[in-house]
Amino acid sequence: MHDIRLVRDDPAGFDAALARRGVAPQAAALLQLDEHRRATIAEAQAAQAQRNELSRAIGQAKAAKDDARADVLMRDVAALKERLPALEGEEQRLGAALDDALAAIPNLPLADVPGGADEDGNVLEHERGRKPAFAFAVREHDAIGPALGLDFETGVAIAGARFTLVRGAAARLARALGQFGLDVLTREHGYEEVVPPLLVRREAVFGVGQLPKFEEDLFKTTDGRYLISTSEVSLTNIVREKILSADELPLRFTALTPCFRSEAGAAGRDTRGFIRQHQFDKAEMVSIVAPDRSEAEHERMTAAAEGVLTRLELPFRRMKLCTGDMGFSAARTYDLEVWLPGQDRYREISSCSTCTDFQARRMNARYRPAGEKGTRFVHTLNGSGLVVGRMLVAILENYQQEDGGVAVPSVLQPYLGGLNRLEPKG
Repeated sequence: MHDIRLVRDDPAGFDAALARRGVAPQAAALLQLDEHRRATIAEAQAAQAQRNELSRAIGQAKAAKDDARADVLMRDVAALKERLPALEGEEQRLGAALDDALAAIPNLPLADVPGGADEDGNVLEHERGRKPAFAFAVREHDAIGPALGLDFETGVAIAGARFTLVRGAAARLARALGQFGLDVLTREHGYEEVVPPLLVRREAVFGVGQLPKFEEDLFKTTDGRYLISTSEVSLTNIVREKILSADELPLRFTALTPCFRSEAGAAGRDTRGFIRQHQFDKAEMVSIVAPDRSEAEHERMTAAAEGVLTRLELPFRRMKLCTGDMGFSAARTYDLEVWLPGQDRYREISSCSTCTDFQARRMNARYRPAGEKGTRFVHTLNGSGLVVGRMLVAILENYQQEDGGVAVPSVLQPYLGGLNRLEPKG
């Protein structure tokens, strides 16, 4: 959500920032709405002041026994009484229209975000880890997985396309990954573990910027709630409508939850395998910080996600997303892409974004700086600590063995009772 004062102060700059995201100019239309709303407010205030003045004059006329003047003044007051509700209704209508218009505009990119129309404009920041070498023909995860418990056919039979039944060795590995991710984030990086609601109200989804624009990407229940697409929704809304003290910041939350996505805009993409599912588990990170800490927090959060990949000894790279590839609420995003030897390419496995005060304005989440009477909006950040499904894919492909087995990364072995290899069935 944007501050209309920013548009008033620098309409050209606002439109220029939107142009970097490929969005048409919005300032003129916003300012026209704003001016009409402010004029209506001024007119309503003037009418109310006139009504108050006339009411005093009526009292004076009656005290002076001037009934004729009192009658005229009372007719004028009655006319104002009829006019004021219309002005107040127009003010509310224009305010709602302005809010709706502002809510439909994506966040402005930070100055260091590279320009670009799509993923081809993303910029490599660094690469980490060594790509594995194989003495046999490598396979993709969907060829390795069935013998280990990735049951694509039964998942589809039970629930339809983009659902997979995970059982046996693959299920144990998935459970180990989730537990490992939570342990790293809580014990090593200070995130507070949360078990949040998976069903949330519309206001919560609006608060993080997924509504109204992305409604078709969400699953909605018959009572008007939404299944979370990521626990970012629940975790960020912990501070909704709150005024925090400066001493409470930073707040860092993590949760391992199922996530649900309709994948409405992904028709035909990644229909094979376990990459793009309607339901998946993810350990999310959310940070709530003072504005002067958001830059450092973005680096800290991304480093935490990188640490998970490093501990699992998976090769990856960090990409800074360009303006055309960022999410709606993001001001800057780093994507971590893991190497998948079966596909012979890097694929996104984590995304870490700073949203500045964009989400906080939608949620009215503020803090009071020490020694100040006024409040300011907090800054919010979110990132994928560990996406279980995609991480499982990465391990299957990077740790595959010629006989169809898969070696278990050393850091996961304690979570599997010391098991160092997943054995294929049949």
